[in-house]
Amino acid sequence: MVRVVFLHPDLGIGGAERLVVDAGLALKARSHQIHFVTAHHDPAHCFEETQDGTLDVVAVGDWLPRHLFGRCMALCAYLRMIYAALWLVVIVDQISVCIPILLALSTAKIIFYCHFPDQLLTGRQSLLKRLYRAPIDWLEEVTTGAAHIVLVNSKFTAGVFHDTFKRLNVQPEVLYPSLNTAQFEVGVSVRHSVADEDTINFLSINRFERKKNLPLAIRAFAEVTRALPKKKKIKLIVAGGYDTRVTENIEHLIELETIVLEMQLSAHVEFRQNLSDQEKLRLLRTCDCLLYTPSGEHFGIVPIEAMFCQLPVIAVNNGGPKETVVHAETGFLCDPQPAAFAEAMSDIVKGGKALKVKMGNAGRKRVMENFSFGAFSGKLDRIVQECSQFERE
Repeated sequence: MVRVVFLHPDLGIGGAERLVVDAGLALKARSHQIHFVTAHHDPAHCFEETQDGTLDVVAVGDWLPRHLFGRCMALCAYLRMIYAALWLVVIVDQISVCIPILLALSTAKIIFYCHFPDQLLTGRQSLLKRLYRAPIDWLEEVTTGAAHIVLVNSKFTAGVFHDTFKRLNVQPEVLYPSLNTAQFEVGVSVRHSVADEDTINFLSINRFERKKNLPLAIRAFAEVTRALPKKKKIKLIVAGGYDTRVTENIEHLIELETIVLEMQLSAHVEFRQNLSDQEKLRLLRTCDCLLYTPSGEHFGIVPIEAMFCQLPVIAVNNGGPKETVVHAETGFLCDPQPAAFAEAMSDIVKGGKALKVKMGNAGRKRVMENFSFGAFSGKLDRIVQECSQFERE
């Protein structure tokens, strides 16, 4: 048994958060002592296991600012993580700058889970921004290399890791995110999840962020709507995380609603924010196809969730989905263009229930064979055990 503390900057409801919550559940099931330390935890905007007592969560340092007059968000995130790092930690998540402090103040062995290099998540549009980011980027590379073990969420991210951190002689190990499949097998009433059982329902689940390319789903849906016979009824449900603390979430939802109005799709497109686990499961069980629009996605847990719920997936043909979705078998991989997505969506409509069942069964089989919670738990347990015995050369 190992005492494991997860250190995460903001324990909300994103894909990265789902991964570490599942990692905590996996290790707890293997009799390890699990604790979470985070700089922010909102009981109204988090996964159920982090607020119902299943996992022990402590929030520290939330009094520290998230930004300075709308700027210096990376610097503030680093300072909040350093403050939280005064606790005993084994698994550090997303931000690596606290690792040398942990090594200096404790005998903890450090596993760093790199979802994606932080320096690639922001632009360098101005000289001032480049000067500001230069020391932060250097710190990220140096402190990432200080971890005893580095994990990444996909082969795609492993390649990006090597291309970004050129000075590091580190071989990260791929630990694919997984599903706590027990959560997806509970009994849930599916009534009232969608308006009309005779309608083909397309579903998009993502945070309301511009990088998720949600307009692609709306524009592709518009093309399909124009091309289909009048008797065919289709609907698009755009659902996902929406945080009122995040200006982009507010602005982008308005932008998406404007696109819908301009395309005269208000009667066919529905927006839903901050789904509960039950609501999300209802949609995954009752809709007909998932649209997954982000490009360069590090992994993408939503396609896995959809395939487990026997839902075909239409995703962009790059990044993590190339490792999860099998083209023409569990769904379709397409160029990030409305016409390409619309063509695949038309195939789903024309294929009807038979195609949905065929692809749905193939998708569930793929998840069980490659991304099962048991395999994830076993591999993570092995990594933690190895790390607890690690002796740096």
